[in-house]
Amino acid sequence: MKRNFEEFKENIRGKKVGVVGLGVSNVPLMRFLVDLGAQVYGFDQREKEALSKELDAVKDHVKLHLGEDYLAHLKGMDVIFKTPGMRADLKELVEAEQAGARITSEMQEFLTYCQGKTIGVTGSDGKTTTTSVIGALLQEAGCHVYVGGNIGTPLFTKVEEIKEEDFVVLELSSFQLMTMTVSPDIAVVTNLTPNHLDVHKNMVEYMEAKKNILRFQGSSSLLVVNEDNEITRGFGSLGKGKVEYFSSQKEMEDAHFQGGSLYLRYERLVDLKEMKVKGVHNAENFLAAFLAVEEFVPKSIMRTVALKFSGVKHRCQFIREVDGVAYYNDSIASSPTRTLASISAMEKKVKVILGGYDKHLDFMPLTLKAKDYIQEAVVVGATKEKLLRAFQEAEKITGVKVPVHSVDTFEEAVDKLREISHPGDVAILSPACASFDFFKNFEARGDRFVELVKEF
Repeated sequence: MKRNFEEFKENIRGKKVGVVGLGVSNVPLMRFLVDLGAQVYGFDQREKEALSKELDAVKDHVKLHLGEDYLAHLKGMDVIFKTPGMRADLKELVEAEQAGARITSEMQEFLTYCQGKTIGVTGSDGKTTTTSVIGALLQEAGCHVYVGGNIGTPLFTKVEEIKEEDFVVLELSSFQLMTMTVSPDIAVVTNLTPNHLDVHKNMVEYMEAKKNILRFQGSSSLLVVNEDNEITRGFGSLGKGKVEYFSSQKEMEDAHFQGGSLYLRYERLVDLKEMKVKGVHNAENFLAAFLAVEEFVPKSIMRTVALKFSGVKHRCQFIREVDGVAYYNDSIASSPTRTLASISAMEKKVKVILGGYDKHLDFMPLTLKAKDYIQEAVVVGATKEKLLRAFQEAEKITGVKVPVHSVDTFEEAVDKLREISHPGDVAILSPACASFDFFKNFEARGDRFVELVKEF
């Protein structure tokens, strides 16, 4: 039973509420909390000059604690909204909780009080595309839909306007899920492979975080999981309601991909070659989306959306053709498995830029298959030496040498990519790493790549 938001408003009024992490998305949250009568405090490691100018809109109503010792001021808060990337076992948070603070998150509170039908999507790869497809399917069917979580607009401030008949589609990261004690009505798990091991203690903790998307579901819930992924297949036994499976390898599933076609309940809906997005991984994303909305969306609309959906920015996004070379922006690919999925979907071997911030992932699964999908590679960033070693090890094992060029800056990487690319080639940024060595996020990295390619 969804809880009435009046309860939250009553409990937050007059309380000291801390918001940790003052990115653009938390400014509306602070304004919302101020309007509800809370005493709001903002916390961030950055100094004021580095923060968003949007913070100026609430500066007269919020007390700020900024700089290196910002967390030293958490004690005394009644409620603390934690930024998703911050571990809950951080000493200062634990001490604040022991002193009486309730630690929560915007997504925790949203799912607790949202009256609409909630659909949550998580996984190591494919979250954003699957979330976007589900939103597009429901919108095409005439439903009133909100899309948020890791993408779109922060939704907690809209919780009172969302009606019971509305749909809310949420992309949920392991960081958001790690401390969650409430799950969406419909949960989709696209796949699970090692990721974010720079934040999670180990793979077990990462998997346990992901399980929170289904752990608190009820008997009327729906869980959609990938049958082909060993980890997510095991999640199926944890489902408390209806469990559906999709597969690109087995025909005997609720939704499957076979012979180039996407099937739902053995009815062929669309051929992959008809769709604007390419690759088996995108077929899997659509299969997951079909199962999530099957109760609400006719199959004719599923086909319509599959035919016209052109993909999401920074995800194998075609930029332009220059001197016969097709350039693609796949900046979202922050893990080796994601890069492998992208480059294997191309119709020919690619010239690729790899490298970035080190999330402590193993590059060997990528470099061992590089001979099949990579013509030449440019490596850059904090992981370039690690990538070079992985390519050398792969060469010893496979006996095939993939030419690899090492450069020092992102701009040099793009210049080198252009230099080694020739008419008929596919040239792509698909880094297999996070962006934080050179950029604030993958969007900034992708935007810079697009900017540089458009200057050719």
